[in-house]
Amino acid sequence: MTGTKPFLAPEWGPHAALWSGWPRLAEEWGGDLTAARADIAGFIHAAARHVKVKVAIGSDEAMASALAAVGGAAELVRIPTGDIWLRDTGPIVTGQGAAREAQVFRFNGWGGKYLMDGDTDTAGALAAHESLPARAHDFVLEGGGIDADGEGRLLTTRQCLLNQNRNPALDQDQIEGQLRAALGVEQILWLGDGLANDHTDGHVDNIARFIGPGHVLCQHPACEDDPNTDVLREIECTLSAAGMMVSTIPSPGPVHFGDGVPVPASHMNFTITNGCVLVPIYEDRYSAVALAELKALFPGREVIGLPARGILAGGGSFHCMTREIPA
Repeated sequence: MTGTKPFLAPEWGPHAALWSGWPRLAEEWGGDLTAARADIAGFIHAAARHVKVKVAIGSDEAMASALAAVGGAAELVRIPTGDIWLRDTGPIVTGQGAAREAQVFRFNGWGGKYLMDGDTDTAGALAAHESLPARAHDFVLEGGGIDADGEGRLLTTRQCLLNQNRNPALDQDQIEGQLRAALGVEQILWLGDGLANDHTDGHVDNIARFIGPGHVLCQHPACEDDPNTDVLREIECTLSAAGMMVSTIPSPGPVHFGDGVPVPASHMNFTITNGCVLVPIYEDRYSAVALAELKALFPGREVIGLPARGILAGGGSFHCMTREIPA
């Protein structure tokens, strides 16, 4: 691979496999894994109709529960994992076919907030299972913090990548240089803040996603009491000013777990894979509208809305817990 410029394929390209996490640490889920495992099992069964699904399993107990829930639908792979968030702990795979390479970045528990045994070993183990050569980078980067369109454009947020809890010795120009060198991108589009109470410090996959070359999807406020109204409006304005084609769907509105504190629920945290788009829904009236609008935006793919409140209790959703392997 020496001398070859990396290529970061868009998520809508063909996939050889789709990896999913499987929860094993009850203490990270309020002491009960039942709801999260039910939501993830539903996701895996739906995805398996379209793509080869592999599930990262981090303990004997997790293996037994996954066998019972999804053993007939997916390949279960015992590798080191802390929690389920493979978008961030797994490798970012560049290239296609024989030119694929796993880019393994440093992972520091989202700025030192959540440190779990196994998470720093997941990327290398997943790459080894896929028989992919791995390239290590001395740079903290989570996959949920970036999104690319396959034509040299990359989305990210200042709240995450410029956060002093990630790469404090690097300024914006140096971080852009790291991204260009490792991922082969050319244009870095910087958004500001992410959703309220997002412990990832504003991951872009919760607020804006490429759905075509130069075409970005984001959310508009669903209602007057949307907790992210100002942030969502600023995102749309920033993307339009950058010359992107911009489409919007409604946010889920205010979502909480009974205490009135908004959690970072997002319709943007969908997973695109072969022939389908798997969309988190939150039993709210705005999800039906979002799904209808997504169907128009993804012609030729099945748009599947699936319950995700159980996963959201752990802090993320479908895109956060998956990692595609390009074909």
